[in-house]
Formats: sequence, structure tokens, C-alpha cells
Amino acid sequence: MDNLILFDDPAIRGALLPFTFTRPVAAIRVGILKISEKWEKYSGITPGFFTQDYLSAKFPKNEAPALMVNGAVCPSAALWKSLQSLKKGQALFHQQVLVAVHGEDPSNFQVDRAKALETVVFDGELTLIQKNWHIFQFNGQEIRNDFKLLTSGRKSAAIEDPHTITYNPSDIFIEEGAKIKAAVLNAEAGPIYIGKNTEIQEGALIRGPFALCEGSTLNMGAKLRGDTTIGPHCKVGGEVSNAVIFGYSNKGHEGFLGNAVLGEWCNIGADSNNSNLKNNYAPVKIWDYTKGGFTNTGLQFCGLMMGDHSKCGINTMFNTGTVVGVGANIFGDGFPRNFIPSFSWGGAAGFSTFQMRKFEETAIAVMKRRGLVYGSQEKEILERVFDLTRHYRIWDKEA
Repeated sequence: MDNLILFDDPAIRGALLPFTFTRPVAAIRVGILKISEKWEKYSGITPGFFTQDYLSAKFPKNEAPALMVNGAVCPSAALWKSLQSLKKGQALFHQQVLVAVHGEDPSNFQVDRAKALETVVFDGELTLIQKNWHIFQFNGQEIRNDFKLLTSGRKSAAIEDPHTITYNPSDIFIEEGAKIKAAVLNAEAGPIYIGKNTEIQEGALIRGPFALCEGSTLNMGAKLRGDTTIGPHCKVGGEVSNAVIFGYSNKGHEGFLGNAVLGEWCNIGADSNNSNLKNNYAPVKIWDYTKGGFTNTGLQFCGLMMGDHSKCGINTMFNTGTVVGVGANIFGDGFPRNFIPSFSWGGAAGFSTFQMRKFEETAIAVMKRRGLVYGSQEKEILERVFDLTRHYRIWDKEA
């Protein structure tokens, strides 16, 4: 098998907005790794992406015939074994979901056309990231899976600090370059993975399953509850529970983030909080881009979904099940609406449009602080997202 391509199923991609405005489905992080990185570990092949045209320069595909795999599927040993036995011209399904097609020409691939191929059924357990809340809902399970994948046959670096306390240390793995001082790491409920060149400062409390990815920092006194992933190059403090932060985002201060997903280049202001439970304990409804309205998650706990490059000021309060698009800037008193379109500027008192010129000034400055450049690929993607989301900014029509 020479070529592996992870494709976006159109129906699933829409349900994973706002995160898939700026990335293919398989570039979503759930567990320790992105879905694409999981597939690379299983296959030994660097996968390509079959995604929206405006994303393809940043996320390219190899044009050679390939094993096409649904980018929303998290791999497992049983699934990988089934895929290796799939013959050219066969399509693998799990219930009604297309999992993979073997031998397809990527330039002519269509999800609907695959239904006409010879069908093979996979009836084992399968983790599918089909809704944006699945990212945090399945995160603990995926941390466990990725922990085994990354640490099997390897030896953890030692914790040399005498004031750091560990519980169930056999389920704690420390990569080289990690600095840990006077922290508590409790892996009794699930594994704890501490990535390369990370820092855990004094007084941090961590319960597994938990992942701190490369180059990230936990600030003094941080409280990290289970089923949480802090992606690479983040700075996090305060209280975080069952949340996934993709990378390059900051929640450095006090405040609660729970049952939540933050994209890349987000910033949460000091003492900001999200509600993750309704006062009447009813199931949470959140904005669904595929419906153009709100949908019932069936979950009692569901907090904040925030797309890439969005930020909020100090003391921002997010209601249960709030969805924030890409490039929004939120501030002011009170609870803002629980669907905030991309490139919104404002809060409970009302919104205007965060125009591209002003947005880019911020993005350039933020990325420069991390030694990165706001380049042409990023610029073209975000300009396209600005246009694609224009109709959600209803105040522009009113004006």
C-alpha cells in the first residue's frame, strides 16, 4: 500500500464546523494525536487529504490511486487489519457510513458513487467523530488509545523533582525535555502523557486521562480534570475539565473551561468561564451548521465550541452550548448569544463585523509571538472563510 488519503465526508464535515472551516476533518485533534497522525502511526504512510479546494494547498493529496479512508474515523488494530485485506474496487462500510475505498483515483473520487461498489462490512467497534461535541465526548477514550500507541515498548523519562507526587506512575509517560515542579499527577483513573519540552509549574493538579502536548505550559496552580487534551504550544491555567485545545491557544488565567473544544490561535481572557450544565439539567442544544439552527446534543454537559483565531476579553461569560465561529473577538458585560458567527466583533450589547484588515493585524502579531508567519496559505483560507460565513452576520444586512 503506497498511498493513503483521508477524505472529508460532506455530511460529517458540515456537522464539524466551525473547526472544519480551516482544516480537513482528519486534521482534528482528539486524544493525544490528530486523526491523520493516528493513521500515520498505524500505516507508516504520511496521508494526504481529500478536502475542500480552498484547503488543498495547505493540506495536499497525492494523486496516485489510493486507499481512501473516511477522515472522521479513528483507527484501531482491528480496523487496520480489515483495511489491509480490502481488495481494489471494494468499499468498506460500518452501518451506513462509508469507511474506506481501495484503489480509487483521488481526482475522480465521490462518496456517493462508492455505494455502487462491492461492499464489505466492518462490524467491529468504531470511533467516528461525526459531531463537534464528539471531540470532547470521545477524548478520554482516544487518550487511552493514543497513549498505548505512543508509549508501547518505550521507557518514560524520570521525574526528578522530589516535590512532585504521582499516583499510579506506571500510567504516566514523560517525554524528554519536560520540566515538572511540585505538581500532583494522578493516573488512577486513566493515563497521563506529558510531551516534549513542556512545563508543569508549581502547584498544578492533574487527573488522567490527560495529555499535554509538545511545547505547552501549565501555569502555577492549574487544575486539570480528566479527559482533557492541551495541544502543542499552549499556555493553560485555571480549571479545565474534559476539554480539547487543538494547539497554539492560550487560557492562561483563572476561570473554568469544561466540556469544550478550542481551535488554534484562540485566547481566553482572565476570569472567563463557560457554563457546561443548564440550570434545569435539560439536554443541551447547540448551533448546527448543517441545519441552520439548533440541534439537541442529547448531552447534559456541553460547554463552548470555539473556532480558530477567536478570542474573548476578561470576564467573558459563555452560556451552555455556545458555538463561536472563526476569527471572532468577544468582549463586554453579560452573556453573548450562544451562536456567534465568524468574524464577529462585540458581545451581549451587540455585534459588528471584524473586518479582514483589522483581523489580519491581530493574526500577524499573535503568530509572530510564536515565531511563525501569517503566510499566503493562511491568508487565503481565512479570506475564503470570511466570504463563506458572510450570510451569518445578519447585522451587515440590517445595515
